[in-house]
Amino acid sequence: MTQQPSRTRLGLRRIFSSSNFTSRTSSEESPILPKMAQPSQQQEQLAVAATLTGSDKLAAVTSLMNKLNQDLTTISFLPHQRDAALEELKIYGRDPRNADPIFTKEGIETLTRHAFNSPSSTTSRNALRCLCNALLLRQETRQMFVDLGYEAKACNKLRNDNREDEFLVSRILFLTTYNTDTSLVEIIDKHHLADIIVKNLERHARLHTSTAPVTDPMEEMALTETLKLLFNITHYCKERISLFTTAIPHIITLVCKGVFRTQKPLDPPIGFLVNALLNLNVGAKEVQGSLYPNNEPNAFAERLVDLLDRSRTEYNDSELESSLTALVGVIRATHEHAPDDVKKSMRAHLLPTETDRNKVLGRSNSLPSWLLKNSTNPLTPQLRETISELLFDMSDKDASTFVDNVGYGFASGFLFSRNLSIPKNASEAFSDDQSSSSRPINPVTGQFLDNETHPDVPEMTEAEREREAERLFVLFERLRTNGVISVENPVRTAVQEGRFEELPDDYEEDVD
Repeated sequence: MTQQPSRTRLGLRRIFSSSNFTSRTSSEESPILPKMAQPSQQQEQLAVAATLTGSDKLAAVTSLMNKLNQDLTTISFLPHQRDAALEELKIYGRDPRNADPIFTKEGIETLTRHAFNSPSSTTSRNALRCLCNALLLRQETRQMFVDLGYEAKACNKLRNDNREDEFLVSRILFLTTYNTDTSLVEIIDKHHLADIIVKNLERHARLHTSTAPVTDPMEEMALTETLKLLFNITHYCKERISLFTTAIPHIITLVCKGVFRTQKPLDPPIGFLVNALLNLNVGAKEVQGSLYPNNEPNAFAERLVDLLDRSRTEYNDSELESSLTALVGVIRATHEHAPDDVKKSMRAHLLPTETDRNKVLGRSNSLPSWLLKNSTNPLTPQLRETISELLFDMSDKDASTFVDNVGYGFASGFLFSRNLSIPKNASEAFSDDQSSSSRPINPVTGQFLDNETHPDVPEMTEAEREREAERLFVLFERLRTNGVISVENPVRTAVQEGRFEELPDDYEEDVD
């Protein structure tokens, strides 16, 4: 098998944390729980198995693995006995302590052969569940699975029009994208994984646009695993991203028309649908009709903006980076390739409005103010960068327009980091061309000048000014003496250059 550099979770967490991009697209999943619909006798047996610990558990696991391994060469189980053994093994495998035989090379091979060689779909899925849990809980088992060379059989099983197979096999392939040398290029080219993923997404999109309600929870679980697999493949195998472009229309259909049971706006699978678009080429000519259809060109953009608007109140600062960065990135890409009318609509929702300018920008409760506040949020470095890029794009990538739109206070840091020159008019008041009024605007704060309030502080007296000047002189001298700064004291310089005038004690300032 072609060797590739080992992949770790760092690449994904660098983008979305998570996946959360807690990473919602990381390998930190929950072990697959056993089905509860069992005959009462087997339920009792499983209940007993769940209580075993220590040497008793190890002995039970060793016995089961030996019997399952022997069953591969000489049939020693009836079908229902084989399934019961795998169900019991799954109970033990949920906690790797005292379950070592499951996580050995022999154990992984035994489970893999039952999972992909069994003629019984029930046996196959029971073994797949055990295998999923093993690959999740022990990283080293992922390379053991890859070394067995079952990629072709895994892809063939993924073709099945069965949501449980899709869920289990997608999770296995997803887990092997971490800490293994699996060749994603070979799997895509030789086993047509891209076509299979696109086909499965098409099935999900067709199901969610039908009149019948989707009631099977496995449908959403399978969709989530497929989207996670798609994201990781397009993240780690950028040279084959173009093969997944045909998935974009199906993802857009699911984002705009799918009805999912979620508590927060970006709960699975919505967040994973958005994440999947992040790596794909939404600028491809063949998908523009799906992004901006003639009958509803704003539909997808408005759906994304609505998700952002609802999400800003649902996630705290510690969740923003992992939850919303991808969404803002997809909004930026959607705006970049949008027709002029769609761009205008998006800017109307996301750039500060006339109402926002009644206060210092960033202090109202609007979505544009939320964007501005988080464009300088120290707790979300990736999110703030993505927001600034979005706002700059919506300013036609022009520094002067950028300052006009968001105020020099929010624009200065971004312009400096990009080594972009500060506009000459950055300190001059201006009028908003898009506003219905021609009220002048403070270029730094972005607020209407006639709405500004100034502190009611009395003018400094001459004596107070002298004391302040003396204090600054002493402070500069102290800093220069201690080596903190190497700048000449401006008061001393003024004296030396003859620009300093000492006034007599009876001096009175002229008053008009």
